[in-house]
Amino acid sequence: MKRYFYIDDDLDHLEAVERELLAAGVSPPQIHVLSQDDAGATRHHLHQVHSLLRQDTIHSGEIGALIGLGISVLALVIGWFAGLPEQIGWLPFGFLCVVLLGFFTWEGGLIGIQAPNSQFRRFANALAQGRHLLIIDVEPAQEKPLRTVVARHPRLEAAGTGTAAPRWLVHWQRRWQVFLQWAP
Repeated sequence: MKRYFYIDDDLDHLEAVERELLAAGVSPPQIHVLSQDDAGATRHHLHQVHSLLRQDTIHSGEIGALIGLGISVLALVIGWFAGLPEQIGWLPFGFLCVVLLGFFTWEGGLIGIQAPNSQFRRFANALAQGRHLLIIDVEPAQEKPLRTVVARHPRLEAAGTGTAAPRWLVHWQRRWQVFLQWAP
């Protein structure tokens, strides 16, 4: 999947674009709007970026996990060279590794809460000016309908591409929406 970013000044216009994308076969989990005007986006029934994903929590948590993994391996190596496992066993070192990994992952996530999502930082100026970011994740077969819809809306300003949500996650979100509509 590929992620496309578009910037626009008008939530009414973005609502019309979203309706056309849905009619063209793009599912709701593939379309998101990032805006400083959350109330306006809600009034227009736009699919907004989840609040957790507005921050860099996940990305920073992954970096923290990699650091924690490295420090855990370092602790194992130091313990092995010091000959400690022969004296006290490997269990305390295994527990230490789990604690270190968890701690650094947690700390990375806490650091990420304080920063905007790394994918959205480049749009900070546009968002601060009251503009809105339309984010569309499409599969290769959906690129032609996307281009058709975008061509009908010259006011949409192409703002680049990025890494899309994994296909399995989008599929799971579609199935979840179907389940919620089916459930009483």
